[in-house]
Amino acid sequence: MDITNRDVREITMSKKPNKEKLLDEVKDEKPVKSKILTLPILIIGFLVILFGAYMLYAMTHQHITSNTETSTVVKTSSSSEKSSSSTKKYVAGKDYKITYSNTNLIDKSTITKALDANGLNDINDLMNTSEDGGDMSKIEVYYNKDKNLLVENLYKNGHSSTEATTAVVYDLKNSQIVNSGVNYDTNYQPSWLVYTWEKLVK
Repeated sequence: MDITNRDVREITMSKKPNKEKLLDEVKDEKPVKSKILTLPILIIGFLVILFGAYMLYAMTHQHITSNTETSTVVKTSSSSEKSSSSTKKYVAGKDYKITYSNTNLIDKSTITKALDANGLNDINDLMNTSEDGGDMSKIEVYYNKDKNLLVENLYKNGHSSTEATTAVVYDLKNSQIVNSGVNYDTNYQPSWLVYTWEKLVK
């Protein structure tokens, strides 16, 4: 069979497009393969980030929870200690005695308000002999009418019954303490005894 130049060109021409076609198909396959490989890597990366975030949250949450539980235990124990000390009921006339004098000069509610402001109206605290307590044996309150002051003499347990352990001068007009300590100014010297609190039990 005779093969002419024309036939050779046709054969060559017919093969050339096939090669190009194959090359195009190979080129098209590479992105598909790379996409297929990239997808699992992305999924694994996402799962690692998600797991890391979860672990961080779990560790932080556990730390906060343990701190909360610790503070709750501390609060509960301190409140139980307070409640146990405050459950004891002190009876007026048996455990302590309160006497008002010169009631025509100043009313009881004014004295009570001043004592509340200074924390001297808490019977449990006054009777408490621990380091945190008032540990008081007696309180005397004098009224200086000219200066509108209350001078509160505080006597601690175990100290001299004639000399105050400390004194607090309270300004009734401005509702504030103006002086406190053992040596207070003579200008604040008391005039009339208006209130006495005494511890009866030893």
